[in-house]
Amino acid sequence: MRNTSEALQAFEVVVGRYLIELESFDMEQLLAKPSEEEWSIGQMYMHLIQSAQFMHLHNVDLCLAGGEATVDAAEEKTERGKAAYEVGSFPPIRIQVPASPQYTPRQPESKEQLTEGFRAVVERMKRTEPVVSRVSESKKVVHPGFGALNAQEWFLLVDMHYRHHLSQLERLKHVSELKA
Repeated sequence: MRNTSEALQAFEVVVGRYLIELESFDMEQLLAKPSEEEWSIGQMYMHLIQSAQFMHLHNVDLCLAGGEATVDAAEEKTERGKAAYEVGSFPPIRIQVPASPQYTPRQPESKEQLTEGFRAVVERMKRTEPVVSRVSESKKVVHPGFGALNAQEWFLLVDMHYRHHLSQLERLKHVSELKA
C-alpha cells in the first residue's frame, strides 16, 4: 500500500491534469451531458470535489476523532476493498449509480468554482497528510463498497478516486468531440 506522502504527491499531479483539462473547456462543453442519465464533465468535476470534501476527508476526520461514527479495528474491508488497496486503484470498470437528488452532483456555476474547489481539496489534503501519516489505525468508518477503512485508507482513497475518474473524463471528452 502506498504511503500518504506518495499519495499526496500523486494526487497533486492528477489535480494538475484536471486543471489543465479544465482550461481547454468552455462552459457549454462543461455543462453538456451525453445523455439524460450521464453526468456532464462539470458534474464529474463537482463530484470529485464534493466527494473528497464531504465524504473521504470528512471520514478521515471522523476516524481521527474516534467518536460514535467509527467502528473498531476488528472490522474488515470487503473483498472489493482489499483488492482495491492491494493494487492501489479502483477496478477499471464503469460504476454507475442511479440518478438521485442526494447523489447526482449539480452543474458548476463557473470554471472558477471548479478551480477553487480543486485547490481547496489540495490544501485540505496537504493539511491532513502529516496528521494521517502518524495516527493509529484503530478507528474506522465503513465505506459502502470497500468496508471498514481507517484514516490513512480514506486519505489514500481520494487519490484512487480521482485517478479512477480520468477514464470517465476521456470518455466524456470523446463524446463532446463527436458532437462538435
